[in-house]
Amino acid sequence: MGENGGVDRTNAGAEAGTGRTGLTGAVGVSLPVLRSHNTALVLDLLRTAGAEGISRLELAERTGLTPQAVSKITARLRDEGLATEAGRRASTGGKPRTVLRLVPEAGHAVGLHLDRDELRAVLVDLTGTVVGERRTSLDLGAGAEAVVAAVAEEAGGLMVGASGAGSVLGVGIALPGPLDHNRGVLHRMTGYPEWDGFPLRD
Repeated sequence: MGENGGVDRTNAGAEAGTGRTGLTGAVGVSLPVLRSHNTALVLDLLRTAGAEGISRLELAERTGLTPQAVSKITARLRDEGLATEAGRRASTGGKPRTVLRLVPEAGHAVGLHLDRDELRAVLVDLTGTVVGERRTSLDLGAGAEAVVAAVAEEAGGLMVGASGAGSVLGVGIALPGPLDHNRGVLHRMTGYPEWDGFPLRD
């Protein structure tokens, strides 16, 4: 990434952490996408490592990323308060390795399951642990406007009720109907024609 925020293509492969300078030339592959994917790989390993943590070397070995790329990703996660040092671990030959872990309360995600007659909302921390849950009756046939208002109210109440909840990093929604993933709209929900074409992603 250049100083002005643009992509420095001369160093794109190294920045993405693939070690393959030709990869960014592939059709449909961009540096931001690669960075997002690589960060997701590191975050998932940090999540599964739990409180014990995991070293940067282990992260590099398990993801296939270069140590330099892992260092950049973990430094960014620490700067954002999502990860922190969790002590040191003895290694075979050489100095002990510093291990990192996620800060569970630093961020949360909301999961919403809309059924035909019930709404379930859950709040999870960075480790995937459920820290809040609400259930309420729902009439999916009441129309999008009424349902969206009910969902917003439950999600807001969920955040208020969760002590120390950090920022919401994402929201996942499940409904009983097919979704056009390219456009983010619902299609042909049986028994609820008013939901056809609803822009769920928006």
